[in-house]
Amino acid sequence: MLLFMTKRCRPFPLALVLACVPVLAVAPLEAQAPAGREALFYLIDARDAIDSFERHADQVTVVGPQSYSVNAEGVLSGQVPRRVLEVARQHGVKVMPLIVNPGWNLELFHKLANDPAARARMIDQMVEIGRREGFWGWQFDFEQIHISDRDALSVFYRETATRLHQAGMKLSIAVYPDPGDLLGSTRFHAWLWEYLVGAYDLKALADAGDFLSLMTYLQHTPRTPPGPVAGLPYMERVVKHALAQGVPPDRISLGVPFFSMHWYTAYSDERKGYGWSAGLDWAAVRDLLHRYDATPQWDARQGASSAAWENDGTFEYAWLEDARALQPKLDLERRYGLRGISVWRIGEEDPAVWPVVAAWSGGRTAPATSR
Repeated sequence: MLLFMTKRCRPFPLALVLACVPVLAVAPLEAQAPAGREALFYLIDARDAIDSFERHADQVTVVGPQSYSVNAEGVLSGQVPRRVLEVARQHGVKVMPLIVNPGWNLELFHKLANDPAARARMIDQMVEIGRREGFWGWQFDFEQIHISDRDALSVFYRETATRLHQAGMKLSIAVYPDPGDLLGSTRFHAWLWEYLVGAYDLKALADAGDFLSLMTYLQHTPRTPPGPVAGLPYMERVVKHALAQGVPPDRISLGVPFFSMHWYTAYSDERKGYGWSAGLDWAAVRDLLHRYDATPQWDARQGASSAAWENDGTFEYAWLEDARALQPKLDLERRYGLRGISVWRIGEEDPAVWPVVAAWSGGRTAPATSR
């Protein structure tokens, strides 16, 4: 779900980007919050992820293994680790694998989405594999799509949803976060809109499928200065924008990070020194803080902690996602009466998050003490 890659550009008239969308007043819907909240946890084929899933499967409603990719001809490849399927069946966890465009390849997706035969081939395989493996459904994880493929994505998604629903399966899609204020900002934000955000017609996708997973954990990346992974004001703007487009709250799953981010000076022979960042699991970020004797400072407005330290004269920064940072995000989900959460990813977490998740799913607030 993390996308920090450079793609070759296709020219596209800016006038077609500026579609007029009615904006509705949006207020929190706490009274309409669902009784049982859905907790979707993304998983990769890694020891830490599978071990954590085994330990905490009773707190997982849906597991989303990032296990399948598709080529331009619509041929699927991959499989869900057998141990994941076994644990899911033992604990009654629904399985919803992800399908990605490998390498977040923009041209590959363009060819696939605009080829009716390739689309049909992929959908046929989804139905066949889903029935054979007993999947609850599938999630599209197509990223770095050019806005010129906005309509093609919506058609593709609608075709897939129709077939999967006929087969008794669900369909969801992970969407890049849109705070609703990208156009008219900076050249960087215009690029975000054209190559990452604008391809997702939220209302059309919500109408066709079962829910959207808002990837609200992509606020700051290697392409930006240091900042929160998912600051509360930003997350709320993304949620409000989706609701204003007419997406029902019960079709919105709030993206939640279990990873922290570390900004540092990287080096390559081609670029020499340059600023970059990388996602870190909880053990790795704690090791950094210990190594440089750095003390995190809590930012109440952003709902997260940050730390800075000097490394041979160059400053480095980290924004942390721990149990304390998780609580206000879950409060935000509850306040707007959303469907639940989509967490990237299990296995990277602060161990202290699990009592917080348990309390959230039961409608209570738990003390959050990271360790």
